[in-house]
Amino acid sequence: MAVHAFAPATAALTKLRKMSEKTRANQARPDRSSEGRRPSRPTLLQSPADIAGVGRRHADAAVHPRVLAASVIGGAIEWFDYFLYGALASLVFGKLFFPAHDPAVGLMLSYATFAVTFFVRPLGGVVFSHLGDRVGRKKTLVITLTLMGGGTAMIGLLPTYQSVGLLAPALLVLLRLLQGLGIGGEWGGALLLAYEYAPPERKGLFGSLPQTGVTIGMLLSTLCVSLVSLLPDEAFLRWGWRLPFLASIGLVFIGMWMRAGIDETPEFKAMAATPRSDTRSPLRQVLQSHWREVLTAVGAKFVETGPFYIFTVFLVGYATGVLDVPRFSALNAVTVGALAATVAIPICGWLSDRVGRRFVFLTGAALTAAYAPIYFMILGQRTPVAILWATVIGMGLIWPLVTSVLGTLFSEIFSAEVRYTGVTLGYQTGAALVGGTAPLVATWLLHRQGGGWAGVAIYVSVTAMISILAVVLGARRRTA
Repeated sequence: MAVHAFAPATAALTKLRKMSEKTRANQARPDRSSEGRRPSRPTLLQSPADIAGVGRRHADAAVHPRVLAASVIGGAIEWFDYFLYGALASLVFGKLFFPAHDPAVGLMLSYATFAVTFFVRPLGGVVFSHLGDRVGRKKTLVITLTLMGGGTAMIGLLPTYQSVGLLAPALLVLLRLLQGLGIGGEWGGALLLAYEYAPPERKGLFGSLPQTGVTIGMLLSTLCVSLVSLLPDEAFLRWGWRLPFLASIGLVFIGMWMRAGIDETPEFKAMAATPRSDTRSPLRQVLQSHWREVLTAVGAKFVETGPFYIFTVFLVGYATGVLDVPRFSALNAVTVGALAATVAIPICGWLSDRVGRRFVFLTGAALTAAYAPIYFMILGQRTPVAILWATVIGMGLIWPLVTSVLGTLFSEIFSAEVRYTGVTLGYQTGAALVGGTAPLVATWLLHRQGGGWAGVAIYVSVTAMISILAVVLGARRRTA
């Protein structure tokens, strides 16, 4: 299944290989006709044709298949590490690292360690996006991959609470913080590798490809957890859960190899060759001159991140603990949903090049708000088939409309010299506020209502409406 998940990206790369060979000579001669002029700031209301004019001097830059593969595969490895913990939070860590008399308390503590990394992600984003805007996208991505992969492998070696007491959860939280720092700088860099190499008329398609790294990583992690879940419960809790964490070491070496052979993006190289007219740090420029764009990005992120973690991380605990659905069935539903999303994301990105980013995004956000109560009604059937269909519709069909255009939407409202910092700050702040807390808040609402799902459905709908408001108001302000 994981091999088929790469099919959309592979097809796009094969189609562009001849273009890459034909235009390689142009990459070595960047057009400097527009140097010294302040780049115009694109808006959310611009059509794809208008957006294509932004950064036209690099329109003929070659799109190297290895660059796009490194963007997708590196992101997949990073998110495999990250989602691996999320998938096991409700199955393992509450029992082995946070024992409590009330199982709900142990589960909430386990979700809290899942959430804590989201609050350190903005810090990692600030640090690594500064490096990315100053020393380059490629060098920064090597560091983030090392942090993420190293932290994940060490989790597989941790002693449990029964062995070392409170030291076990303390070490777990420390390693989760390292993971959060790494993932905080990863997404923006992976996005810009694809976006800044893409032809102007296909930025939506190529900007969506790094987003498939999220679902491919989830696909790999849930497949691994599904396999070790076939072990007897005793073996699974004693040593089986450690295997996927340790296996991530091999994936990290693959990612390092992929990224070692790529060059900096044409836009970054041209920017580095041009004397800076603004001596402020990228973070200071963003906070002083682009803070409205950051707020728009934060709000837009809500619908992409909150519902996603409800459809995936929260679902596993809800299905097994409340609906009495077998663990394997819940994990299998997430796996199929991730596969469907991996196929749908590039399609939605391609569509945005034709009908516009904002239209695709707002359609997905509106459908998410409407689907929230329907999702829980379907889950209420308490059958593996119902769990499967509910997840495929929410995660595999609706969510791709939002996530496919999110990165491109963000990239088009920030100029190249602060783009890494701008997109990362907006993305990671939104993730910290809603993403990591979503399973925790949903579990609290569920416990508060005695197992009733209405509060959780309202929570999902509200995140969607906030994102709609942020994007609409942001677009109106720019056209005023």
